[in-house]
Amino acid sequence: MIDFVHPALLFILGAVPIPFLKGTLRKAYLVLIPVLAILAVLTVQPGSYGAAQFIGQEILVAKIDRLTIVFATVFTIMALIGMVYALHLTRPGQHVAAFVYVGSALGVVFAGDYLTLYLFWEGMAFASAYLVFAQGGERATRAAFRYLMVHITGGVALLGGIVLHGLATGSLLFGPIEGGPIGGGMGAGAYLILAGFLLNAAVPPLNAWLTDAYPEATVTGAVFMSAFTTKTAVYVLARAFPGTELLVWLGTAMALYGVVYAVLENDSRRLLAYHIVSQVGYMVAGVGIGTEMAVNGATSHAFAHILYKGLLFMGAGAVIHVTGRRKLTELGGLYRSMPLTVALYMVGAFAISAFPFFSGFVTKSMVVAAAGQDHRALVLLALTMASSGTFLHTGLKLPYYMFFGTDRKLEAREPPGNMLVAMGMAAALCIAIGVFPQPLYALLPYPVDFEPYTGVHITESLGVLMFTALGFVLFLRALDPENTISIDTDWFYRKGARTFMWLAEKPLARYEKAVSNVSETAALPFLHGTARAGLRVDLNAVDAVVNGVARAILNGGGTLRRLQTGVVTHYALAMIAGVIAATAIFAVAWQ
Repeated sequence: MIDFVHPALLFILGAVPIPFLKGTLRKAYLVLIPVLAILAVLTVQPGSYGAAQFIGQEILVAKIDRLTIVFATVFTIMALIGMVYALHLTRPGQHVAAFVYVGSALGVVFAGDYLTLYLFWEGMAFASAYLVFAQGGERATRAAFRYLMVHITGGVALLGGIVLHGLATGSLLFGPIEGGPIGGGMGAGAYLILAGFLLNAAVPPLNAWLTDAYPEATVTGAVFMSAFTTKTAVYVLARAFPGTELLVWLGTAMALYGVVYAVLENDSRRLLAYHIVSQVGYMVAGVGIGTEMAVNGATSHAFAHILYKGLLFMGAGAVIHVTGRRKLTELGGLYRSMPLTVALYMVGAFAISAFPFFSGFVTKSMVVAAAGQDHRALVLLALTMASSGTFLHTGLKLPYYMFFGTDRKLEAREPPGNMLVAMGMAAALCIAIGVFPQPLYALLPYPVDFEPYTGVHITESLGVLMFTALGFVLFLRALDPENTISIDTDWFYRKGARTFMWLAEKPLARYEKAVSNVSETAALPFLHGTARAGLRVDLNAVDAVVNGVARAILNGGGTLRRLQTGVVTHYALAMIAGVIAATAIFAVAWQ
């Protein structure tokens, strides 16, 4: 009897047959694997699986608890929705990459040690990068290379941290890291691990890879990317760094940072990408607060965010699919030709804005309430402001200018049926979680002592939302999108890379050429002449002396050989002659 079927293997190994399947058989297979993965997660039992030894360290392929199960559940559900959304694709490349991407994310969630985590972590980076490369064109290719280089750099930092942390603690098992970045005595390895996690969470200033790459990905690829990388980072932060004070302030800054940049944005998917940064900020802040309610809030909000953000990207992707346009200044008047898309998109917009009876209301408010319960008034105020900004731009500005606004007379229609079905699945879950939050609350890591539907909470939330809507109506002209480019922190590595290439191609190349010319015109001839002179000295002087000494030794040896006759009288005469010669020399010297 098999105790545990790893959902990651279902996707990674399941990616192998995809290119060999065709038509309806492939579509059925693409849906079947996520369904099997959902069943595997629902039937899994908490515990440790796959223990082994590697270079003297304990390796644990899977360690399962309630935190693992809640993330694995939403990942497999989103994999099913994403695959339904992508069924119309004829080429298998994106399907294969998406399977490996989902499988790698699940591998991280189940990982019980840092080496297993790292292998799946890098798998996520390479598989997701393909979803940007697959779009084709110079913009997508450049964005994909930047995305890959940033994540490789983060992976190197993570690997260095794992090695240092393992040497310091003697263990590579994945769990809470004691201490903290502010006065907690955390080691250098833990700092590097935290940096690697924060990069994948898109914490400013390490966020620009997200808003750079997601708008350039394929229509279906962006849906998967919106769901997995940043939420996997939230999971590992919750696992390793709960209660880390630094995360409270980083998360709060993220929530406001994403909203502010969304104000300036004209590209529909880039605007949604900035709101990923903002919404993940709530989760990072919740992990940093570290109380049971805060961690529950961060986890539940990650669950809800994956669904409604996927729905929003699916809605924007549907518009791009049928019109070929993604800038708000180029869109408008689509509500007539795409009414179903508009309705489904608005479900996601209400969910992300935390309207009552939508999923965001029962999850985001838990993080905000945890901040208030922990007596963090500034954090509470900032997160409330960010929530208002989210509704302003994702719930009002983007749908108004994309679907209503100026009628551009665009030729449009509803997207393919599979895309609408996927959007409907996500929308249904957004409403179901909002109306019946208890099944989600039952999955959370800690017992839930929170009631979202109180009179005070509903009144406060609706008050903020309605005043935001009033401000949108009053200042509508000021919110008109402009066809401009917002400068983010990617400016530094874009300019830095260009500066590096300029240095390599101009000054350094010229210096290398000058050195080469000097070598060829002066140094090399001198060295060649010196070598030739040395050769002549070697042949005419050194070799002559060596050869002369050798000949003298040979001649002396021949003479001695002739003297060695073997006759005793000859030796006696030689000795007498030697004595006479010595006596004569002594007599001369004495005089």
